[in-house]
Amino acid sequence: MSQKWEEFFLNVNDIHWSNPGTALPRFKIDNILALKRYLDIIHIKSCLLKPYIETKDYPLVDPGELLPSFEADLYEYEQLPGFSLVAFSRPIDYFNEIFQFDIIHTVNEGYIINQKNVCPLPENIHYNNLNIFLNKLPKNLHEQFRSEFSDKDIADLRNYGPLFNYILQMDRGHVMALDANNDFYLAGIYASFPSDLDTELKRFGLRIKKFQPNNNIRYELNRNFVYQFFMELYGFPIVSERRTSAALFARRLFKLGETFLIRVLGQSDRTITTLYADPKNKFYPRVEKIALVKVETTKKDTLTFLRDKGYFVDPENKVVLIRVIYRQHKYDPNNVREDRALSVLRQELINPYTTEICTSVNIIKDTYSMTLKLNDIVKGEFIGRIKYKREIVENTETHEKRLKFLYAWLNKHQRRIIGYSDEFYANVVKVLDNYLLDSNLSDKFNEHHTLYQEVWKKYSYIQQARKIKILEDLKKRKYNNQRINYLEMLEKVNQILGELKFEVVNYFDELIFRTIFIAESILNDPYLLKRYVKKKDDDLSEYGQKIKKLYGRLVALVDDLKSIRKIKTSLR
Repeated sequence: MSQKWEEFFLNVNDIHWSNPGTALPRFKIDNILALKRYLDIIHIKSCLLKPYIETKDYPLVDPGELLPSFEADLYEYEQLPGFSLVAFSRPIDYFNEIFQFDIIHTVNEGYIINQKNVCPLPENIHYNNLNIFLNKLPKNLHEQFRSEFSDKDIADLRNYGPLFNYILQMDRGHVMALDANNDFYLAGIYASFPSDLDTELKRFGLRIKKFQPNNNIRYELNRNFVYQFFMELYGFPIVSERRTSAALFARRLFKLGETFLIRVLGQSDRTITTLYADPKNKFYPRVEKIALVKVETTKKDTLTFLRDKGYFVDPENKVVLIRVIYRQHKYDPNNVREDRALSVLRQELINPYTTEICTSVNIIKDTYSMTLKLNDIVKGEFIGRIKYKREIVENTETHEKRLKFLYAWLNKHQRRIIGYSDEFYANVVKVLDNYLLDSNLSDKFNEHHTLYQEVWKKYSYIQQARKIKILEDLKKRKYNNQRINYLEMLEKVNQILGELKFEVVNYFDELIFRTIFIAESILNDPYLLKRYVKKKDDDLSEYGQKIKKLYGRLVALVDDLKSIRKIKTSLR
């Protein structure tokens, strides 16, 4: 493409560019959200747009990778930038901070500590700051750094843009905080975020009752589930130390009531992840991700809109900047999507020239492209790679590879297949059944019997869980996204449980347990009990008598399910 990276973000109204790398804000950066806006411009331009323009075959992020659950990275792109950052909406209290870093001073502090003297002179602050920075910078960059910053205040946020290119050459994090004038400045470099993973993981596992004290077997069986759920709450799969420590540090700061921002970019995920304290979110820090993705929709009106409004970074290849904001979920063992720690709250396309936001275009939840990929997998036409358990599988040229791709695809999109529309689910079932039940492929599937059964087990779980998901919706008196009354709710619940009674021997134990839990929750509905069940028949209307009769039928169905489950358990 002919586009130059320097040309992006030049039309942002409240930013003045003194040169291609120096963004001077026309707004006061005195709070976390203002700082985040400023950092977005610097980091996107330096870490996403510049590498995309300058790197041959830049590895774009697949839109599906931004959907939870997040997958472990397949490759480390060492030529791409990576960094970590923490910012506090308060002054630095160096001795009492709970992590290690090399402090940078600002002239607004009014002092600097040398080995012998307290020196209030700005030139001494400047000299010490430069030396601290040089001590952590590769020697081959020293001369270039001195030439560029010998007369500039590296603590001043107005110099952060060009300084950031040198920060990217350091292994560890950098720190920002508020000075005496209530402005953010660069307060430190070479920061190590504390990571007490073992303690936090075990404490979390005990709290959600997946672990029991001194129970090694239960710990071994549930550790991976707890670990994955725990990390996903903070926006990551089980990955590198840099991102793990960022997640744990964010958790710790949030518990301490800090107003903070943590940002990390992994060289493998090519995604800028931000965790920050949000007053609207009382339980966890807010999680956001920014990445470059390719628009895969075939809708001409959508493509025309994005092109006309300037949202394409690269119009020829339909590349856009996307920000995804997530919502965390408390662990619920009785939810059929038990592993759902995170879901998409909102997706925003970012105009690469003006930073204008578009929320009306669906990029990552495109069910059409998901079904298209599934179809390509079973036909052996999908070109790409996946991680099947601990194995990296390239392309789908053999049936063995297709089955491995299918297993990984079903595992990745399990919660979406369970929760998305009937139309989407019908398309998924059609593609899977045409492939897995193809009698012409029986010999091929027999050659890979264990793998074939793995795929069927995953597929069967999804089919069963989707039916239970309908019960979860009915419990809230919702059906097909419509509000229904108690009579309709009980009719549909009884219908599902009536059918389930004859299929329950083939159901997964945890799904039977959740079915009984949901049904008993309906039976214990306080309004239902008070308004209909506990009243005498003579005191009820015809509508109320129907409800009471259906309630009795539900009691009998629940008892039947409990009996079948008990027999099934005893026969093992």
